[in-house]
Amino acid sequence: MNVGIIGSGGREHALCISLKKSKKIKNIYCFPGNAGTSFIAKNIEIDLTNFGEFKKLIHKLEIGIIIVGPEKPLVDGIVDFLEKNKIKVFGPNKAASKLEGSKIFTKNLCKKYKIPTANFGVFNNIKKSMSFLKKCKFPIVVKADGLASGKGVYICENLKNSKDAIKEIFDGKFGKAKKVLIEEFLEGEEMSFFIISDGISYKKFGSAQDHKRALEGDKGKNTGGMGAYSPSRLENKTLDKKILKKIIEPTLKALKDLKTEFVGFLYAGLMIVKGEPFLIEYNVRMGDPECQTILPRLKTDFLEIVDATINKRLGSIDLEWFVEKSICIVLCSKGYPEKFQNNVEIKKLEKIKLKNNNYIFHAGTKIKNSRIYSNGGRVLNFVIKSKNLKQSRDDLINLINDLNWKNGYFRKDIGYKIFE
Repeated sequence: MNVGIIGSGGREHALCISLKKSKKIKNIYCFPGNAGTSFIAKNIEIDLTNFGEFKKLIHKLEIGIIIVGPEKPLVDGIVDFLEKNKIKVFGPNKAASKLEGSKIFTKNLCKKYKIPTANFGVFNNIKKSMSFLKKCKFPIVVKADGLASGKGVYICENLKNSKDAIKEIFDGKFGKAKKVLIEEFLEGEEMSFFIISDGISYKKFGSAQDHKRALEGDKGKNTGGMGAYSPSRLENKTLDKKILKKIIEPTLKALKDLKTEFVGFLYAGLMIVKGEPFLIEYNVRMGDPECQTILPRLKTDFLEIVDATINKRLGSIDLEWFVEKSICIVLCSKGYPEKFQNNVEIKKLEKIKLKNNNYIFHAGTKIKNSRIYSNGGRVLNFVIKSKNLKQSRDDLINLINDLNWKNGYFRKDIGYKIFE
């Protein structure tokens, strides 16, 4: 079978590596992919907003399944278009993708279905937002409503921070903004929790702990993710049960009440407060860099899982996992998540010696004349699966230091809460 993957990040390289293990795969195509995917798949540049041209290419390449990695094509309705044209696709439709496409939609859904989440207010202009701020107890959280690549969330310590955040959102930093979401700050520990659903049944698909802030000690600006480990240190059977019963199942019911269903990965970003889960936000795809820590732990053939999900027989598949844990450190371009330089060559990458269960997943990279260059803020993901996370983190730091890429920076404290 030929399979196509939409996306160009570390998540998509990890998806490629997992699929490549399947004996049923003939060819993998990435749209557009990155330098890493080019070694195991065929990268193709195409305008993904032109659904008609994409459909023609899928038929020409005889692709049996399309897997959608990032959120934007999902929110734009690519799944609906492909399904209408009888093309098998893994990912939620446009209606279900509103869970990520609009934070306000999700908060209102939480309110209606009594899903635990932070108290919130929605405001459609700066004046009303500022008036509300005067009554707030700080810190508070200010969020852009739509897609913002994981960066449209501000944790504001005081009135000035809050005003600046609201102004940036309404000034269009994350695209045209008609509304802003302001919510209470929950004191607890974050957790990334994943399920996979075929629209009829669902299965848990692992957990992870992401590290969003740019600087060590969880300081600095929000990013798309500086590193992660899996499973989350908070995971246990009692908490899992609460998450599924109080958050996941009411959400799936809400979508059914809206005459739609969820197919694909659903990622719940949670805050765990004194053993109780609260929903921070939903993503309607696998997380990045969480995907890079979860997929290496998967024992079951990933293609079989995808195929079963698309064909609504997920209930017939048993998900098996390796007992080892995994940890990821993201090597970023200096300056990220603000201004950074692209097109900086990454030398010596081919000289890095990887042992079994060691991975380098490419993210913001491109290949030109057989040389690899940076092509984004988050550039490479270094991952190790083992029984000792502390040793793995030390080994990852050594690998990144061996590469010695002068234009890069990374956090050395991923997983620090486990090791304290």
